[in-house]
Amino acid sequence: MRILFSGDVAWDSGRKVLQALLTPLKQSYGPFDFVIVNCENAAHGKGMTEKIYNDFTLWGVDAMTSGNHIWDKSAFFQTLNEKNNVFRPANYHHSTCPGRGAGIIERNGKKLGIINLQGQVYMPPINSPFTCADQKIEELKSQCNENLAIIVDFHAEATSEKQAMGYYLDGRVSAVLGTHTHVQTADEQILPKGTAFISDVGMTGGQGGILGVKLENAIPKFLNGMPSKFEACDINPAFNGVVIEINDLTGLATRITRLNIGV
Repeated sequence: MRILFSGDVAWDSGRKVLQALLTPLKQSYGPFDFVIVNCENAAHGKGMTEKIYNDFTLWGVDAMTSGNHIWDKSAFFQTLNEKNNVFRPANYHHSTCPGRGAGIIERNGKKLGIINLQGQVYMPPINSPFTCADQKIEELKSQCNENLAIIVDFHAEATSEKQAMGYYLDGRVSAVLGTHTHVQTADEQILPKGTAFISDVGMTGGQGGILGVKLENAIPKFLNGMPSKFEACDINPAFNGVVIEINDLTGLATRITRLNIGV
């Protein structure tokens, strides 16, 4: 099984990159059994919309993960409730929050488990992602089989917490992929028990600013502390992502390839 995963698709610049490069990526690195993107910043940097969901689906995205910004557009809550291939962090309280944090998607006879988690360190208060991961892995495997391939999007700030999650789940899931910081790390690896890991997949969008924001918007905030209206950076647009190759018999990863490709 081969999976393409894109880091946070940020702003309209990120959407343009995804639309432009998805087909060439499939030709160069595919074919892919599943394409997954983190969508939480796709609508003007904060949140998601049904229109963007439909666009991503039309372009060939099979599933979408997210993070803390998925709540920024309340109109999208209905889509979260209705669609079974878009996920919010599972460790929010499930009885009061829209949507689902884990599930199994299927395409061409192949099945893939997806778990979306959010970190606790330097992040808004939330339930433990570690105990939630235990619960969701058990739930997904009870629905399918013990060797189900499972991708975990761990949306977190601290590298230490991401590394801890990688080793904690090593051998139990196919991949633990860090998102949220918008800066791609160079630590992609297969952990000792067969789980692919990277601290942060990076950001799909304009790389010539501050985390996807124009320099003239972001830098003054560090100088004077005053609020600033953020605008999308469209300089040096690029796709940040990874390709995960998984053994169909074991559900464990055999290779992780980091991608940083400009338009």
